[in-house]
Parts: sequence; C-alpha cells; structure tokens
Amino acid sequence: MTLRELELFYALSESPHISQLAQKVSISQSAISLAIKSLEKKLSEPLFDRLGKRLVLNERGRLFKDKTYKHFLALKDAEDFFRKDKLSGILKIASSKTIGEFIMPQIIFDFLVEHPNATINKNIKNSSQIIQMLLNGDIDMGIIEIECDDPNIIKEELGEDKLVVVSSDKKLKNRELYIDQLFSKKWILREKGSGTRGIFLNSLDNIAKDLNIFMEFTEFEEMKTLLEKNRDVITCISKFVVSKELKREELFEVKLKNISLERKLYIIYHKNKYKTILFKAFQKYIETRFITTS
Repeated sequence: MTLRELELFYALSESPHISQLAQKVSISQSAISLAIKSLEKKLSEPLFDRLGKRLVLNERGRLFKDKTYKHFLALKDAEDFFRKDKLSGILKIASSKTIGEFIMPQIIFDFLVEHPNATINKNIKNSSQIIQMLLNGDIDMGIIEIECDDPNIIKEELGEDKLVVVSSDKKLKNRELYIDQLFSKKWILREKGSGTRGIFLNSLDNIAKDLNIFMEFTEFEEMKTLLEKNRDVITCISKFVVSKELKREELFEVKLKNISLERKLYIIYHKNKYKTILFKAFQKYIETRFITTS
C-alpha cells in the first residue's frame, strides 16, 4: 500500500462523497476509486459500504483506520521532515588514526553545528581495516593515508601529509643524516597495517630489513612518552601528531638525506555507494576544510 492510497482512504472516511473529495484534492473521481480499490485488494476485503453515491466505512474499515492512522501520521511527519531538510540522516565514516585524532574532530564538530539534523558516526581504524570495512559495507566513507588499488573502491585525493623522523635527543636537532646513521637507535613504529609505518618502510626500500624495530605502538601519547623519556628512542610519524612538541622543543626533527616522506591522503568509498545529499555535502566540507587545516 502507498502513502497516497492511505491518504485518500482517510480523507474519504471523513468525506464520503467521492465527487466532493475529488474537487478538494484536484484529482479525478476515477483515480480516487482506483486507489481505494487497490488498497482493498491488498487487504483482501472491502473497507467501505457503497450506499448510493456515498462510501461509508464498514466495521473492517473502522478497525483498519483505528489501527493505522497514528502510524500514517508518523510517516507523513517523516516525509515532511525529509522534504524540508535534505541534510539529515546518519553517515558512518572511519578515519585513520592521524586524521581521526588530529584533523577530523573539529571538522565534524563544525559540520554538525551547521547541520544539527545530521549524525556522523565516526570510527578510528588503520587504513587497511578501513578499506575492508568499506568492502564489507560497514561504513559509508573512509579517510586513509595509503594507496588503495581495489577495483571496488573509489579513491579521491584529499591532500598531503608530511612524515617526520623525531627524537628527544637535542644533539640531532637540525642535523641532516642518512637513514642508516640512525640504525643504532631504538626505533618504535606504528602497528602493521598502519599507513605511516607502510610509507616509512617503503621509502627505505631494501635497507628496511636492517632497521632495528625495537617496539610497536598504537597510541600517540604512548609514543610521545617513550620518546621524551628515552633519548635513544626514535620514530617516524605525521607532523600533525607532534607539531606542538616540535614547537615547544620537547621533540626534535631529524632531517634525512635522499628520502622523501610526504604522502597523499584520500577519501574512499565503495564504487556502488549511492551518494546522498548528506554524503556529498560532508565530502565537500571535508575537502574545503582540510585545505585550511593542512
């Protein structure tokens, strides 16, 4: 049954003359009759007694109206709501850890201030997990920091991020070194599947196997604490993560010779994803704000 059929049913229950109702709603009498007959056919029984030119609710019709009218009103309210506010709904997104903790929170907050009827359910996972979540249909959109060549995933460039090698050893400040000159340090890296780890190790090429990966970490505060308390500890991390510590000179950037540690950031979604108005508005908002943030 359709909302239009129900709408005409309730109207006719209050105004039993089809001719009067037809004039009121500006449609033909035959169209009203067809809608009512269609509704009765779906319910497998008549809802009106035909008394001359009048249609009067019978006992089953009165029961049907009693059981359904409040639900019909709720559906109409929902329909009116969606017509008035297209930027409503629930969007599920996942961001890689760097983006999710240091860039997206303020962007999401500001978007929701502008569009209070929208809901953004956010998750923080590593880039590999986000790709799988999209393939599984668990999220609508991902924001990642690694290349993705899966044919089922659409990838759109968002911007760039710079990775830096950092230490709390002030002797390394402003020095420019070859990476193997730092191999004696205790390297701590993000967990396997992390975009940051992947970009860094790939940049080392064949000599990556000689790197002393002393420990892995998943939390940024854990990493910062280890660096600050142990001068022989070193890591490679997004500059977003340690920008405050670098300014306060609690950590120091180590310049590398012959190695570029820049990476691209991407918005990704499934190729079969239907782009709702909310989806498109949020995507555009991220792209615009990210330029400012970065």
